[in-house]
Amino acid sequence: MNAPFAARALAKERTIADDLLVAPSLERRRLQCYLALVLGDIVSIFIGFAAVGFMLAGSEGIGEGLVHSQIILPIYLTLALYNGAYSTASLQDGWKGIFRGLVAIAMAVVVVVFVQFLIRPESDVSRAGFNGGAIAAMMVITWMRLQLRSFVRWRCGENIINELVIDDGGPQVQLRGAIRISAAAMGLRPNLNDPNALDRIGLVLRNIDRVVVSCPAGRRAEWAMMLKGANVDGEVLDDEVARLGAQGARVVGKHGLLLVSAGPLGLRDRAVKRLFDVAFAGGAILALSPLLIVVALMVKLQDGGPVFFTQRRMGRGNRFFNMYKFRSMTQALCDTNGNVSASKDDQRITRVGRFIRRTSIDELPQLFNVLLGDMSLVGPRPHATGSLAGDKLFWEVDLRYWQRHSLKPGLSGLAQVRGFRGATDRESDLVNRLQADLEYLEGWTIMRDLQIIFLTMRVLVHDRAF
Repeated sequence: MNAPFAARALAKERTIADDLLVAPSLERRRLQCYLALVLGDIVSIFIGFAAVGFMLAGSEGIGEGLVHSQIILPIYLTLALYNGAYSTASLQDGWKGIFRGLVAIAMAVVVVVFVQFLIRPESDVSRAGFNGGAIAAMMVITWMRLQLRSFVRWRCGENIINELVIDDGGPQVQLRGAIRISAAAMGLRPNLNDPNALDRIGLVLRNIDRVVVSCPAGRRAEWAMMLKGANVDGEVLDDEVARLGAQGARVVGKHGLLLVSAGPLGLRDRAVKRLFDVAFAGGAILALSPLLIVVALMVKLQDGGPVFFTQRRMGRGNRFFNMYKFRSMTQALCDTNGNVSASKDDQRITRVGRFIRRTSIDELPQLFNVLLGDMSLVGPRPHATGSLAGDKLFWEVDLRYWQRHSLKPGLSGLAQVRGFRGATDRESDLVNRLQADLEYLEGWTIMRDLQIIFLTMRVLVHDRAF
């Protein structure tokens, strides 16, 4: 390759890189499309039943038709939500979404017929109006969803998801509509011992929904392990399913693609978790504001230093964020990298600091991290990048450590309520925490979060807080 051509190729890669870093996230746009489909279905059901009612009984029939639509609507929305009528597949294939919507309304009709016509056969509800309204609603839903295809294309374009191919020296794979970048041109390295390299990869992947890595066999395991904590659907070009612990596979052309990572929560679960976080954290800040003010004054009067201690931690998708605490150590001896864990007789801790650490009050400013979206109420606890278990960095003990970052870090977590907290003097201290965190990732429910928050109240004061 001659020098001018190489220079043009490198410039093109940099342009793609710049576009990638500012590419909008399609997740919010998909959510807008889901809401449009929901509203379209609701309007269609009302129109269908009202139109049939008007045709059968004039203006008086409209009222009865609206009553029928109100009966069937909640059942339809529940069924449609769970059969995939509002899903990425339905956005990608309009007819698939229409089919699932029609199945949902047919099942809703069966439910209503069973409840109202079989249990209460004496009911004077017009069967012609109800059945005709259901058929009309199906027709209107079909028409409405076809009209909304243009809205989906306007909001999301031809590709419903942002798909990225990272070329790291492996075979060439062609994916229609995917963004292609060169790992070498962008300086991307799957170095699990370098948090800064992981942060750069996290920055590139921040708006990506699926990433495919093509690399030599010697680097596939490193890319696979890195992607497991990147909070995206990640695939590596490799057939060695057992060695990589792949979660699934698909074929594109003559290449086999292995699914090695997937965000543990879907869009609906993340929305529920986020609403819960904002409501709980906002209420807690208001309720605890007198305590927060008093503690801030005590920390300030202790030695005149800053009230808050800010430390860079790694959060979801292997991205850095600033975590807040009430300062508990003397200003000159604060360890911003977390290289030395606090010990029981640590001379760096102030008198006020010893009290707020023992009662976990020093952690309360992280409620603001929750409101900012950097943290969640429940999740794996974020650690300082220099933290040691024995004489090893955390990720040197077990590379599965990075998988913790597929969820937002939490104020509390399963490891904390099980007593795995405090200093990590031995490697086993870290392994116990890691096992609990990975267990939490496997099966999230909002009820489990509530249970962990309740159990956290019982361990706020503990003998390993120093």
